[in-house]
Amino acid sequence: MNRAAVYHMPGSQYSFAYGEQELRIRLRTAKDDVEQVTLIYAVKYEWLQERKTVVMQKSFSDALFDYYTAALYVPDPRIGYVFYLKSGQEAYYYSEEGLTVDYDHEKSYYNFFQYPYINSIDVHRPVDWCDRAVFYQIFIDRFCMGNTHKDTAYIDRRWGQIPDPKGFYGGDLQGIIQKLGYLQGLGVTAIYLTPVFRSPSNHKYDTIDYYTVDAMFGSNEDLRRLMQEAHGRGIRVILDAVFNHCSMYCPQFQDVIEQGKNSRYFDWFIIHGERPDVQRCNYECFAACNYMPKWNTNNVQVQDYLLNVALYWMRECGIDGWRLDVADEVSHDFWRRFRKEVKRISPQAILIGESWHDANAWLRGDEFDGIMNYSFTKACIDFFAKGTRTAQSFCGRLSELLMRNTDQVDQMMLNLLDSHDTERFLTLVGEDRAKLRCALAVLFFFPGMPCICYGTEIGMVGEYEPDSRRTFDWNEEHWDRELQETVRKLAKLRKEKMGSGVKLYTQGDLFVIERGDLRLAVNNTGQALRLQGETWYTIVAARSFAVFERDREEMI
Repeated sequence: MNRAAVYHMPGSQYSFAYGEQELRIRLRTAKDDVEQVTLIYAVKYEWLQERKTVVMQKSFSDALFDYYTAALYVPDPRIGYVFYLKSGQEAYYYSEEGLTVDYDHEKSYYNFFQYPYINSIDVHRPVDWCDRAVFYQIFIDRFCMGNTHKDTAYIDRRWGQIPDPKGFYGGDLQGIIQKLGYLQGLGVTAIYLTPVFRSPSNHKYDTIDYYTVDAMFGSNEDLRRLMQEAHGRGIRVILDAVFNHCSMYCPQFQDVIEQGKNSRYFDWFIIHGERPDVQRCNYECFAACNYMPKWNTNNVQVQDYLLNVALYWMRECGIDGWRLDVADEVSHDFWRRFRKEVKRISPQAILIGESWHDANAWLRGDEFDGIMNYSFTKACIDFFAKGTRTAQSFCGRLSELLMRNTDQVDQMMLNLLDSHDTERFLTLVGEDRAKLRCALAVLFFFPGMPCICYGTEIGMVGEYEPDSRRTFDWNEEHWDRELQETVRKLAKLRKEKMGSGVKLYTQGDLFVIERGDLRLAVNNTGQALRLQGETWYTIVAARSFAVFERDREEMI
């Protein structure tokens, strides 16, 4: 047995409460190394009186490891546990003292693993609508211009013209309201809007006034009406919270420029010197953008200000959550306060952080619910676009991603193939629509919430931004109807038939996901492949996917 590979950590994604009476336990071992893992557990004060055992399931595997899981019903919230591993002639107990041939139950209170107490307030609860959510991201300036009577003097680009970094096209909130029927027909149940507040840019990630909808997009009343109209169609809306930084034209930063250390807002930013110097950029900012000074979220006054912004829009418009921009550069202290206040106002509001990396430190139930899952994006790029992953390594990578976090977090990850910050996926796959369709199928079947970037469903292309931020083509003669229908059918399956459990595996070069009674088989090769069942088989064509109900040959 590869003893160095055996791993468990209490109070982490390897041991977590799913409810007041349910514990979920995981154990990692070397791949194909252990024959059986038994979990021994008991109320920790009754270890010698009544212990129970359960054989753990080998649920996921990646390139190096197997992951065993068990879900325990625990009417008493104080649980101790150890593992018993068998491999050939070897057998070991695994406790806080590591792997041992024997285990002294009489002294177990010194070294069993424990979940000391399930406090209900600490349980990370999935928002009740995430299981069926289908998100649609809208870059507002590029989606649709609905208000043709507004002041259009700011518009300097023709709709459909290839974008440059600073061009304006005229998309607005009224345009989104007018297209809600289209989104509803597509199967969209939630919209993620890029920032809406007053800003000099087309993307609005450099906020001047957090309390005013930018006039290019409409008014505060237009945002309220969008929320009302969307909710009337069963569509939720989350806004983009840009709380890492603001615009250099934000009143607070302008006051610091004028008064230096005498400004009451001096400590609201992180300035190296007596006053900000825009040319030298002697202050912290987003990336290297001197026009986006960074808020000092260590400062309680800054925290109060930004919290009030978030709560204002929740009360005023009833928004359904926040996407948190550059979330991993903001203080943990602020996000912990933020979560408590947001969930106090609306327990079902979702919090999605922008993090492109492993964000487990933010996903422990006291900060974010999930993140934009760019690790999933990269795995799909490697498999479908670059061909650097086989079906087996793709399956292993996705399994590894699921094991990074708790089951609740996996349910609330915002999974995506592309966004306003990336190349369009159709461009990455060389405009091979068959590959995009296969990737969309994986997107909808993988645990978490699928997110379609505006226009992906009609075949929009684009290199890295700003090219990825092209305007939506509303000429229906140009639409890829097959792609659009694929999204519609997958959204319908997710809503009506998809189970909560998940199993990932390969059959030859086929990649397979099972969700309840549904089975998805994806063939990313250039030749037809056979999918084998117990009493049947079927052929999955090259670069295509098939969806079946369990133990039935008929394709849905």
